[in-house]
Amino acid sequence: MSHILRYAAPLLVAAMALAGASGVYDFTLNSIDGKPAPLAGYRGKVLLLVNVASYCGYTPQYKGLEALYEKYKDRGLVVLGFPANNFGEQEPGSNAEIKDFCERTYHVKFPMYAKVSVDGADKTPLFQYLTAAMGGDIQWNFTKFLVARDGKLLKRFEPGVTPESADMISAIEAALAK
Repeated sequence: MSHILRYAAPLLVAAMALAGASGVYDFTLNSIDGKPAPLAGYRGKVLLLVNVASYCGYTPQYKGLEALYEKYKDRGLVVLGFPANNFGEQEPGSNAEIKDFCERTYHVKFPMYAKVSVDGADKTPLFQYLTAAMGGDIQWNFTKFLVARDGKLLKRFEPGVTPESADMISAIEAALAK
């Protein structure tokens, strides 16, 4: 089944382009509280989409992600967290447990979405689009996708690239300047 998705995902990106799709704004997922939360609500913002997990070696990146959000939100940056249990079963909890952990442990205030799949046969369409358009399959938690104000993908950062890295900061600042 995964080989079908490998071929179907690029077709999804091509179909969206032909249909005049506006990138990530075409997707609606549920918020961590279970309510539909269309990404179109962030039109005009610079987005940093991150697949997150509560029990990963990269989990302390929540602190840096929240710091980025606080520093740049008034200039138009929105960090969006997408919990996923695809790698090492490092996000086993319910949405309520994930929300509590993030708020209590890392004081996360940036928007969090309901748990999704970012890999495999049940990969959510948003992550089918992201991975087909930029860099292929996600290999681990805390892969980050930077999105321009017009909804188009700008850059992908692998898990080892921290929110505090010079590369990430310069890419965010450049996107905010446009």
